Amino acid sequence: MKMLFFKKLIVLLFIALGWVCTSFVSIDDEWVLQKSSPDVLVYSRNLENQEVKQLRAVTKIKTSLSSIIALLNDREACPKWVYKCEKSYIIKKVSDQEYYSYQNVVAPWPVDNRDIVFNVKISQDPATKVVTHNAMSKPDYISNTKGHIRVKTFNSIWTLTPLKDGTVICENQILVDPGGSLPTWLVNMAAVDGPFETTTNLRKVVLEEKYQKAQLDYIEEPN
Repeated sequence: MKMLFFKKLIVLLFIALGWVCTSFVSIDDEWVLQKSSPDVLVYSRNLENQEVKQLRAVTKIKTSLSSIIALLNDREACPKWVYKCEKSYIIKKVSDQEYYSYQNVVAPWPVDNRDIVFNVKISQDPATKVVTHNAMSKPDYISNTKGHIRVKTFNSIWTLTPLKDGTVICENQILVDPGGSLPTWLVNMAAVDGPFETTTNLRKVVLEEKYQKAQLDYIEEPN
């Protein structure tokens, strides 16, 4: 029994990835602050018909919209900044604004590894210039990977809101359920670290030269 509990706890600590879907309905509009630093705030709230909590990470960065989207789309760079990500790559590019991607997390023995397959769609409001980067799980898009448990509930949306002072408010809402027989209270307890660490790392990595120089044709920067 002790070994089983240990395995479940380790899975939780390594599955809290930093990537919500607007189709989910909030029971209320009250977000509860769970973790904070001077630059990053992470909240949680309950969703209707969902045992795991929805998470929301918020930060503000002085950078361009293109730089952030360029980083989010650089799937092979995910191990540098996405919490506990061991490998990630694009499976199929549909267009500049849509693709399918694979991502996995390697957990220490004897815990089974998890992986995620998801579809990304990027859009921008022509009036407000707000950009959304929406990732929705597609667990059956490719065959299961040997030695991995496929995560079925993984829904995320990054909302990038440009401000007049040249900064961008970055908000990531995420719902991740690692599946299996893991206790819900443990999932909710461990999940906060993922969005917090991912958003903290994004603030640093997006300042790298290749992202700062990015100019995407389908992203219009505010005047």
